[in-house]
Amino acid sequence: MYKLVAIDLDGTMLNSYGIVTQNTKEKIKKVIQKGTKVVIASGRPIDSIKAIAEEIGSKEYFIGGNGAIIYDIKKDEIIYEKFLNKQKVLEIIDLCEENSINYNVYTEKTILAKNLKFNVLYYYKENLKKPENKKTNIVIVENMKEYIKNLKEEKFLKVTICDENKFIFNAIGKKLKEISGIEILDVLHMSRKLIKQGTQDIVIEYFYTEISLENVDKWIAIQEILKLEKIEKDEVITIGDNINDLKMLKNAGLGIAMKGSAPKVIENANYVTQGNNEEGVANALEKYILKDI
Repeated sequence: MYKLVAIDLDGTMLNSYGIVTQNTKEKIKKVIQKGTKVVIASGRPIDSIKAIAEEIGSKEYFIGGNGAIIYDIKKDEIIYEKFLNKQKVLEIIDLCEENSINYNVYTEKTILAKNLKFNVLYYYKENLKKPENKKTNIVIVENMKEYIKNLKEEKFLKVTICDENKFIFNAIGKKLKEISGIEILDVLHMSRKLIKQGTQDIVIEYFYTEISLENVDKWIAIQEILKLEKIEKDEVITIGDNINDLKMLKNAGLGIAMKGSAPKVIENANYVTQGNNEEGVANALEKYILKDI
């Protein structure tokens, strides 16, 4: 029996509009009722994940910042953390500013952005459908460097860099490798998200990478939960679609990739389910956990 399922959000549990379908919610709740723990493993900050965890009935843990934190939902506190220090964040900001490339800084609870573009625009549109207490907290900052310098107690999950020009994006990627002590997510394909504008679908496409502290990974965080709960890795299912899900798919007892995932992710998965717009998570849970109910 599988005792824990770790599921990515964007491109996996959420469809292209940022929604968990009713069928997917019901399947996840049945999995939890059966006694299997469901843990969200996402790159998002705390408040954004917390709202979705509540929607699906997950009440124990979730992983944020691609493995930078583990949040204990019952205790309402972080129980594991690997944050970027302020000096490292400022070093990354300097590089982005010098090269006029778009970036966002993720603290434990907030996304700091200079404008509503790319992934931040998607989160902003997602917020319009949510009640106030379930919105992703976005703060628009004019002078990011000064703002960060003046922050007293914020903890930094990651920095996200986005651009629609592949040449510019690749150039910044090479320069980032000169900064020590950071983990750079090697994303090779464009992110594609949909937002509703009236009756029209607006496509948001961009190249992106995510920068976190060295040795931050979803699988490392999952292992911490396994130790707490005395669960073996062979008793774990992981479901994801992107390079930040690769290690958790390779190392779990059963690694499931979404249809349309990054090629390297599909190569290392044990099974490929339907896409996120075809309720692939619900179908995978039905196949591997709920089939005997």
